[in-house]
Amino acid sequence: MSQFNIPRIIIAGTHSGVGKTTIVTGLLAVLTQRGLTVQSYKVGPDYIDPGYHQLASGKVAHNLDTWLIPTDKLVPIFVKTAIGNDIAIVEGVMGLYDGGRTGVSSTAAIAKLLKAPVILVIDARSVGESAAAIALGFKMYDQDVNLAGVIINRLGSKNHKNMICEALEKINIPVLGCIFRNEALHMPERHLGLTPVTEHDANGMITQLQEQISAQIDIEELLKIAHHSSDINSLLEMTNSTHQPPVKVRIGVAQDEAFSFYYPESLDILKTLGAEIIPFSPIKDNELPQVDGLLFGGGFPEMFVKELTNNKGMRKSIQQACQAGIPIYAECGGFMYLTKQIVDFDGQKYDMVGVIPATCNMQSKLQTVGYVEATALTDNVLCAAGDVLRGHEFHFSQMIIDDSHEKFPWAFEFKKTRTGEVYTGGYFHHNIVASYLHIHFAGNERNALRFLNKCMVFKQERK
Repeated sequence: MSQFNIPRIIIAGTHSGVGKTTIVTGLLAVLTQRGLTVQSYKVGPDYIDPGYHQLASGKVAHNLDTWLIPTDKLVPIFVKTAIGNDIAIVEGVMGLYDGGRTGVSSTAAIAKLLKAPVILVIDARSVGESAAAIALGFKMYDQDVNLAGVIINRLGSKNHKNMICEALEKINIPVLGCIFRNEALHMPERHLGLTPVTEHDANGMITQLQEQISAQIDIEELLKIAHHSSDINSLLEMTNSTHQPPVKVRIGVAQDEAFSFYYPESLDILKTLGAEIIPFSPIKDNELPQVDGLLFGGGFPEMFVKELTNNKGMRKSIQQACQAGIPIYAECGGFMYLTKQIVDFDGQKYDMVGVIPATCNMQSKLQTVGYVEATALTDNVLCAAGDVLRGHEFHFSQMIIDDSHEKFPWAFEFKKTRTGEVYTGGYFHHNIVASYLHIHFAGNERNALRFLNKCMVFKQERK
């Protein structure tokens, strides 16, 4: 066990929607423009916010989640990715103390695990001196959390600012920033939250954020707090914990505007185990690359249904690969793409790959969100029967099974961690396993290895 001195800070919020992503993105842009190397992180199972981080800092962002990744692996992942940078900035999730059941993977839990100081963002819209009471309540609720200061967001006037700052001064809570309302800095949103940076030109907005944050946040004081972080203990090396010889296979990973939901460290687990990652685009490429297995991550296929439907060459190529027995693992958006059709929000039907006998219908309301345990109902290319995966679900679509299937081959039995609700889900058939489930291979390494070994068998049989 070694000690590492990593300047770090966590930007948390009182609740969702207080402007954490806007502020963190602006901070990353400011610090990068100053010539600092900044590594950013996002607490929780979020794929979109890290895209804004990367655009602002020029570096891939990582996720920190104690449900998806065991705590004994999470700190080494943080140290491995943060070491050598001038500062690490972590964006929290929801409110500071919000997470899964019993606060699992809350921002507060991550802050204590990383021994990181917390800056709390307070939305001042329609709030005066009560902002100080809010800050004091968050500070006192768990005194093991090092709440080092606050940023006041969405102020209406200088008088508004003075009122709140004077109240916070009385209780000795430092104010590190006062940001006035500016609707021009509002980030575009849609049904799954923010719109991914791959779908619009966010560079101009980030330039504006950089100017606003530089002028309205005390950057020097924030850096001073980050540098006063205590040393963190960790085993630096993240090695192949299975101690298996490398599995030399090529894994085709669907990556484009429609499929962008991947944890960088999760794909790195596949590389550590010996796999070569071969990106391809279901929207733009005419056929699959020469690979031994296929991985379809989540994303927004419902927003690109026309392009996916029109690319008949790719759909046929996937169908042929499936018939040849190539191992396929698909999550959420990838799962939807492999069904027969997607019915969009307007009720229009679009043909998809068709290797799963079901249709995915978009709904106006969120269908499910939250942490789940998924128990494999049978042996498949990812799991042995009885394996339990820790994952996350978040989707607006509903899967409708073909009437022709008397007994649908469900892949998993799901259990919601908050409510205990149990239900079947996903699809399994020979070489395919697909569902709405999102997992992280750092927390399910033996399943990653199983998938790669199945790909190796396919590779050898094909030869």
